[in-house]
Amino acid sequence: MILALVTVATSCKKNLDVPPPNILQDADVFGNTAGVEAYMARIYSELPIEDFKWMPTTGFKSFWRASPYTITGEAISRDASNTTETFGYWADAYSLIRECNYFMETLPAYASNYNTSQVNSWLGEAKFVRAMTYFALVKRYGGVPLVDKVLTKPGETIDDIVAELDKFKIARSSEQAIYDFIAADLDDAFTKLPDISGTKKGRVTKWAAMAFKSRIMLFAASIAKYNTTNLTASGVQLCGIPTAKAVDYFKAAYDAATQVVGKYSLYKQSWSPTDKAAQATNYAAIFIDPASSENIFVRQYHYPESAHWYDVMMIPRQLWNGVESQETCPTLDFIEMFEGLPKNTNGTFQTLDGAGHYIMYNNPGDPFANAEPRLRGTVLFPGDLFKNQIIDIRRGIYTGAVTGGINKLLPAGSKNPYPLTNIVQAVDAGQADYTLPDGSKMKPGGLSGYFTTASASGSISGFTIRKWLDPNKPTADLATNRSDQAWIEMRYAEVLLNQAEAAYELYTAGQGAAYQTTALTDINLIRERAGATQATLADMTTVDIIRKERRKELAYENKTWWDLKRWRIIDKEQNSTVWRVLWGFYSSQAKQYFYDDRFDERNTTYTFNTNWYYEAIPAAIIGRSPNLVQNPGY
Repeated sequence: MILALVTVATSCKKNLDVPPPNILQDADVFGNTAGVEAYMARIYSELPIEDFKWMPTTGFKSFWRASPYTITGEAISRDASNTTETFGYWADAYSLIRECNYFMETLPAYASNYNTSQVNSWLGEAKFVRAMTYFALVKRYGGVPLVDKVLTKPGETIDDIVAELDKFKIARSSEQAIYDFIAADLDDAFTKLPDISGTKKGRVTKWAAMAFKSRIMLFAASIAKYNTTNLTASGVQLCGIPTAKAVDYFKAAYDAATQVVGKYSLYKQSWSPTDKAAQATNYAAIFIDPASSENIFVRQYHYPESAHWYDVMMIPRQLWNGVESQETCPTLDFIEMFEGLPKNTNGTFQTLDGAGHYIMYNNPGDPFANAEPRLRGTVLFPGDLFKNQIIDIRRGIYTGAVTGGINKLLPAGSKNPYPLTNIVQAVDAGQADYTLPDGSKMKPGGLSGYFTTASASGSISGFTIRKWLDPNKPTADLATNRSDQAWIEMRYAEVLLNQAEAAYELYTAGQGAAYQTTALTDINLIRERAGATQATLADMTTVDIIRKERRKELAYENKTWWDLKRWRIIDKEQNSTVWRVLWGFYSSQAKQYFYDDRFDERNTTYTFNTNWYYEAIPAAIIGRSPNLVQNPGY
């Protein structure tokens, strides 16, 4: 099977007819299980999933892990700044759609070689892949050309396949038509797929098909309700969905999620209702344990033949292997979403007492000691223990007087650098230790803290990411192409969140109070596992409580970007925005720590252009197929 896959993948990247006539004939592939499984492996490998290798600027197979979290306000990066997707996912999508169509049209001729359930399962998988590919297109471009059969002849290339859209005069279908086509494909896949995938990890099941339908129908419903960008050509609404369809799509999302509810369970392997530390450990383990009861659909990785870079890019610098570290760091804006932190009345992190002086702490981890366990399982704070080391992050050492309290180092709202007076700045990780008044020594920036030299690879926000990091990976394996934890593309928590959001939207649309109760039940299941306080019906006054829960639960999973886009709020969040950070300092005189909240001193400004809610169809495609109408604003 592996040999067949390698032959197909290597020899046919350009000649996409599978099998290529000069190497394999249809009977060689479709006439035996190994050949069919090799074909399936190929189309699965091409699934457009925003996983460890997705980069908004370079596509789905990148080997650099910095940018995705920086376009959502979840994090900032020293090497990536404000951006939207620019790589233009189009030609690869239609080549994959053709592969699915070819498979579904060819396999029935060889069906007598297999039992009915096996044939149906394969056909269901192909429909799932096609549906997911169309979703990858419609969420980017709105309505796109709809191709549900093989148009090209054997031996034609990617360019030929794309050119067929113009040759056959296939114009863009409406955005609504694409979502309806996806729903039909997933419904059909549901009838064909098995309940479970057995030992074949990474294969879709009928419940996975419904889980993804809940996500996709929720997206369509959001477009119908919240989108204001519209494009109509020749009477076809290419961008936008009629507002009247919102309830139908919310109901479709709700119904799909309902079919999955109860088929899986939230991961609670080491969870305890009274042990906050165990709750944090449990949450972090979700993303490392391949046997998680929560996993619905994952993309498998396995070193050395298939690996990614996540650990080496995200590991705290004090644990690195001299390659990279802390490439992407959580923002204070993200941290403040969670419970259990010292906060001002406006919800921001409290750093000053009533007199306007910094609050002093005996230990760097004190202000985070009671943080929501889910946050502790998502982010590493100063003072946390990870891989048997205390995470050591600072901005510098304060040497000034402390009598009467320490005043704020910079005026509130300042974006200026810290003053040099009374502060020993952290310049580089190799900087000499500073000798404290008692004769002990301390590194100004700690072992993983902020360093002003560009190559220092320390934290740039005061925090670092814990989610997805493998706590058992040896230092020697912290290198590029050495990580192989699976990417969890769909887990049960998202299904509950999908149902909750759809239910609440149906409630606000006047569809019945029972939907509000369902939304509350779903949210509280998530919050219980997270170690957060339970919500009440009195809290359920706006959809924002569900949106906030979703952002916390699915953080650093590349879901927030698409949620902010479908809610049509990212332009408001990123209107000339500079994200905030939190810097710890050690007072050499008080022998205590304090924290300063401020805007990122690098002053990287983020802005989202409203045109970006629909991406530009690649210029080369428009040039080749002039019957395709470009999206507004390009």
